[in-house]
Formats: sequence, C-alpha cells, structure tokens
Amino acid sequence: MASPKTLEIVTATVPVLEEYGMAITTVFYKNMFEEHPELLDIFNETNQKLGRQQTALATTVLAAAKHLDKLAALLPQVTQISHKHRALQILPEHYPIVGKHLIGAIKEVLGEAANDDIIDAWTEAYDEIASVFIQIEHGMYEEAMWQGFAPFTVTKKIAAATDIAAFTVVPANDNAESKQEIDLSKLNLTAGQYITVKTDPKDSDHVALRHYSLYSASTDAGIQFAVRRDNRNEHHGLVSNYMHDQLEVGDTVLLSAPAGDFALNQDLVQQNEIPLVLMSAGVGVTPVLSMLEAQVLANPKRPIIWVYACQNEAHHAFNTEVDKLLGKADNVEKHIFYFESGQLLDEGWLAQLPKPADIYVCGSMPFMESMIESLVTLDHGTDSVHYEPFGPKMSLGG
Repeated sequence: MASPKTLEIVTATVPVLEEYGMAITTVFYKNMFEEHPELLDIFNETNQKLGRQQTALATTVLAAAKHLDKLAALLPQVTQISHKHRALQILPEHYPIVGKHLIGAIKEVLGEAANDDIIDAWTEAYDEIASVFIQIEHGMYEEAMWQGFAPFTVTKKIAAATDIAAFTVVPANDNAESKQEIDLSKLNLTAGQYITVKTDPKDSDHVALRHYSLYSASTDAGIQFAVRRDNRNEHHGLVSNYMHDQLEVGDTVLLSAPAGDFALNQDLVQQNEIPLVLMSAGVGVTPVLSMLEAQVLANPKRPIIWVYACQNEAHHAFNTEVDKLLGKADNVEKHIFYFESGQLLDEGWLAQLPKPADIYVCGSMPFMESMIESLVTLDHGTDSVHYEPFGPKMSLGG
C-alpha cells in the first residue's frame, strides 16, 4: 500500500501529468526503445506511429494513479489489460524497464518542477501499480492453454468480405519450433476471445504481434480467426497485409494462447426474458459471431437481436454464417446498415431496443464510443452494455 505522503503528492500532481501526458509518454517510448530495442518486438509499431499507444499508456497510468488508494476499483480494467499483456508475453522483468523510463520521462519533460519528493512518490506509485499487474498476470500465465508462441499450420483461408480474410489453423506439433504438444480436443475456447499472432514482416526490422478475434469457439476444424486488411489513412498494416497477401494454406504461423474477458453473461444464456443484442461494425463482427454461435448452441429459444453495420454489401462479413446460425434460433431480429447507402445506426434507431437487454458491442473506437454513449443516454445500464474495442486499450504494451 502506498504511503500517505505518496498518495498526497500523486493526487496533487495528477493534473500536471494529465496536461503533459502525451509529451511524457512520447519521450518515454523514444528513450526506452533506444536502450532496449528488443522491446520493439512486443510493442505495436503501427500504434506507436499513429500515437495511439502513447495515449493508451498515459490513460492507464493516470487512471491507476487517481485510484492508488483503491486499485481494486479498477480491477475490471486491469484484468482486461492483463489479458493483453499475457497474450503479448509481457513478463515481470519488463515492468522495471518501463518504470525506469517512465519516471525518467517525467523528469525530462517537467524539468525542475519534478523535485525529489515528486519523483519518489511517482516511483512508489508505479511500483504499486506494476505489482498489481504482475500478480494478476501470474495467474493468467498459469492458466494459459499453452505457453509462449506455438506453431500452427494454416488449413483454410477464405475471404469473409472484400477486406477480411478468415483463417483456420491447427497445431503443428511436429514442427521443429514446437516445444509442447497441443491437443485441439482439450482446448476450452470461450466465445469472444482473441489469439495473438507473431510474425516477422519483410517491411519491418522487428517481429510484429497482433490480436485477432476468434469467429468461432469450436475447435472441431481448428482455431478460427479473422483478419481485416488495414490500409487506412495512407497507413498500411504490417501484419494484416502480410496475412492477406503472403500467408497461405500449408504455411506456419505462431500463436499465443487465447485471451480476453469479452464474453457472454452466463447467468442470462439459459433464460428467455432478457434478449441478447449483438451489435457490431466491420470486422467487429468476429467476436460477436462466436457469441451468436455459443448462444444458439446453448439455448436457441432466447430472443436475439442482430445489428451489423459496414460500408456496403462487399464489406459485409460472414453474412452466410450469420444467417445459418440465426436460422437455428426461435426468436430473431436482423438489422443491417450500409453507411454508403445512407443507412444510419444512431441514437434514434437505438431507442427502439427493448429494456432490459443484454448488449454486446464491437467495432472501431469511433463506433464504440458513439454506440456506448447513445446506449447510456437511453438508460441502458453500464452493467448491461459489454464491449470490445478494436485498437489499443489502456495498456502498458501492445
């Protein structure tokens, strides 16, 4: 537990660090990578260039600092981030490196204003925050379905939409890189989880890691996940383009074990009064498709409202698979919105959703923010709106 003096100083200086958060994290990453270039194999190079990771780190540290005397209140967010850390193989020995350069960046940016008392307080605060992450992640490593990154063979690759490729992979237990035997039949996947792919793209000097959601929790055919080609704003996604253009059936890809806590509320799966609302945009359909499958298999009588938005019909992902699953349910609504046709999924439309409802939302950050804000405005309780943003969450890495 942080000392009273540390709590007082950290609380008093949080507004200053909020003001200089982006400057501090930008300096932090620059200095850390200069001294530890090997960490570029863990941190997302694309998110660095776009400034997303700097924002995520600043948000995490400041949110935790504000709650330093009651970190338990942040347990849901910490757990979500810890899932990412375990998936990326962030280890206890990485935390002191991050701490050293984060405190160093505070000194560098704030200059003389960062006196010894302030630096000592933030050092203690960081150590307190890091110890919580390390403890939670220790349990996740213990429970992981396999350790580290294991080789898998691509057995199927299809176009789920014009910009989305769907992959099926099976363990390559006879591969020279394989250090453990993975039995598909013994894997207990959860709808909503994601795997992490480790690649070595030709256009980068570093290994690149990316998370991709499972579109099915079934392992009968293998592990199934989808990848959207990321070519936005003159930026070309290193890994997504490699996966689309170069990774083919028969090739090997390295995966870490499934992670994530975006999952159906099991207390509601078997009842039929509160409907399940699955709302997604673009490749955000991937985890909610696996949830649809799980709900239909467990209880097809529960009312289901399927809401999906994308640019146009060519970008409409997994439409056939969705229709097959909806066809097995007894009480279904399906609503599709094509933005290019002027069809708007907005607060006005959301107002017709029933209350109470068990709502799951996934898509880009702007989509997520718009949907969640509207749902909360419409008096859907935050405990009934579950979400998975595609992009960096508050995180120390990834």
